[in-house]
Amino acid sequence: MLILGFALLIGSGNYLVKSASDIANHFNISKMVIGLLVVSFGTSAPELLVSLQAAFKGMPEMALGNVIGSNIANIALVLGITSIIFPIIVKSKTILTDWGLMFSASLLLYLFIYDNFLASYEGVIFLVVLAIYILFTIKKNKIPENEISNKKSNLWIASFLLIASMLGMYYGSDFLVESASKIAKDWGVSEKVISVTIIAFGTSVPELATSVIAAFKKEMDISIGNIIGSNIFNILSILGITVLVHPINIDAKSLNADMFWLLGIAVALILSILPLKKGRIGRINGLLFVIAYGIYISSQFL
Repeated sequence: MLILGFALLIGSGNYLVKSASDIANHFNISKMVIGLLVVSFGTSAPELLVSLQAAFKGMPEMALGNVIGSNIANIALVLGITSIIFPIIVKSKTILTDWGLMFSASLLLYLFIYDNFLASYEGVIFLVVLAIYILFTIKKNKIPENEISNKKSNLWIASFLLIASMLGMYYGSDFLVESASKIAKDWGVSEKVISVTIIAFGTSVPELATSVIAAFKKEMDISIGNIIGSNIFNILSILGITVLVHPINIDAKSLNADMFWLLGIAVALILSILPLKKGRIGRINGLLFVIAYGIYISSQFL
């Protein structure tokens, strides 16, 4: 069931990104917006469904741990592997703005979980910040009239694939949460450990595939933009929607170390690309990120 859940999430996630991009193209949405919003949201969809499933099934630490673990994996593992394959040259100055929002959202999450409870109104705050970010991104990246493409995607086919991929991810997330919960009980491992390791890695696979493909195509800004965008969506959208639907009680103390890892990895990321004029995540930095991720995963079982 665990493997089936992973397979459904990965396969459906790929079709979700493609169909969403086709729909965006049909309505002449710019490539930058597609990259920051459509692709990032598409690759974050598995985390959303897994967190919702976990919250409804009474496993709050799995819902939150999935998001925190995925965000750590996105930078330390996904970006690390990508930059080992191809060093990432960072050219876009918008990375600083997007990183700033990612880091601020992480700090806001830390503040919200301090009282061991994520309330509905905190979910509303997350979603309002996300809406402002989306509107700002769309306004900042309006497509020029002379770049509007006359080549339209088939809207009906894209819409069908979008719905089918969402259904696939729904059932994939259900299988994943059920099997992960069983593993945790059988092995005597906490739900939090399972969520920040196995589930977090599985739901980060779409980001890994997207970033590696972008690196092969020399679209370096997409590689890092996809990671930062996904991390923003993971906190603001996934947790925002999850706690709005189902507020969750948590043990903040058990997540303290994970939050410090999350914030520390984020700081390491921005330090690795400064100064921005010569921004570059080389193979050594990528290797250090992967080693850090290995240490983080090892610490979960100590």
